[in-house]
Amino acid sequence: MFVRKEAVLSSQIEGTQASLSDVLKAEADVVDRARPSDVLEVQNYMAALDRGVELLPQLPISTRLISDLHAVLMADVRGMHQRPGEIRETQNWIGPAGCTLADALFVPPPPGEVNRLLGDLEKFIHDDSPLPPLIRIGMAHGQFETIHPFLDGNGRVGRLLITLFLVEKTILRKPVLYLSYYFKRHRAEYYDCLQRLRDKGDWERWIHFFLEGVASVANVAAETAHSVLRLREDDRAAIIDRFERASATPLRVLDSLYRLPITYPGKVAEVHGVSYPTANNIIGQLEGAGILQEVTGQKRNRIYVYGKYMQLFDDL
Repeated sequence: MFVRKEAVLSSQIEGTQASLSDVLKAEADVVDRARPSDVLEVQNYMAALDRGVELLPQLPISTRLISDLHAVLMADVRGMHQRPGEIRETQNWIGPAGCTLADALFVPPPPGEVNRLLGDLEKFIHDDSPLPPLIRIGMAHGQFETIHPFLDGNGRVGRLLITLFLVEKTILRKPVLYLSYYFKRHRAEYYDCLQRLRDKGDWERWIHFFLEGVASVANVAAETAHSVLRLREDDRAAIIDRFERASATPLRVLDSLYRLPITYPGKVAEVHGVSYPTANNIIGQLEGAGILQEVTGQKRNRIYVYGKYMQLFDDL
């Protein structure tokens, strides 16, 4: 859920409309005709982060890794025709929709310089100087966004690199820091700090903003994790009390809800190897215990959500 939330927020910064609920329904194979078409962009972000974590032991953060992540991120979505996974060979620029090179807010380095600049950035990321790692990745993110090495998707790749760097340095054991939460809440300041960095070399203001974000989000993430653990123990106790000796399968159903908190009888039967009537009975009992809530209001094709768990992340 931490990864899903980061993916949703980072994608929303770039204009997507998909919500956390939209993403969860898509993963649960729930038919929803009102689902935004950009859910795939969020799913690609999650896949890119998973791909990065998988590759890090063999392939440290590098131009090659960055290009691989970009290819995953841009597959079959907006920007898919903007050469996914390839460093740009034409000039790009940053500004309001429809602006030209002449009136752009910022023009990144010319294409002939991009590979050299990425090489310098790679050396900086892995330099063995005593610069604190949070300062280092804050500077690296600012520089990556300034280089803007791809024709599209630079913001999301740059935010992916923050998490992957912290995982690579074992500062995070799991990618659970959703810094995009802070960037989205303070989007105007985020862009303004990056622009002042480019225009005036104002590293101090950018790094101060970046560190404030890390501290804020780290505290929220820790509180959320503690709340998840408390909820899990409370609901496990409620299931044991309600089902007594027959609680083994309901407890497994509860555990599966922490991976995907939307379900229905057919899904429970398939995942846990029980009959449809048994799955329906378990869901009914979990609903009676206040753990699951039915959200369609229908008599058939009913969908249930683990509302208390989802609320911990919807509030972010």
